[in-house]
Amino acid sequence: MKRKKRTALEAAGFQAGDAEDFLGLTDTERRLVELRLKLSRTVRRLREEQHLTQKQLAAKLKSSQSRVAKIELGAADVSLDLLFRGLFALGGGLPDLNVRMKPTRTKRSRIAAGLDA
Repeated sequence: MKRKKRTALEAAGFQAGDAEDFLGLTDTERRLVELRLKLSRTVRRLREEQHLTQKQLAAKLKSSQSRVAKIELGAADVSLDLLFRGLFALGGGLPDLNVRMKPTRTKRSRIAAGLDA
């Protein structure tokens, strides 16, 4: 959001934040969501780079095409174990994730952002 618009909204009494703020996620939950999304996107990227279909990846995982689709969406009902199995089945590893987690929010920064009183 542009700074000018954010300032105007805050002046009108609105609070600006992201979806994670709206949901009230803890820093640990934020990091898990970020990891899950990074894993799912990496699985899809590697599968497409190898010109594999979801059905072909499913065969490698001894799973179904619909489950691979859920892996690639980062669905909440897909375990981190299955996400990592998909990554490893494609020959990927931790370096492929290139994870750069956002810094955790301290109590002070949360208060400054108006998230805690």
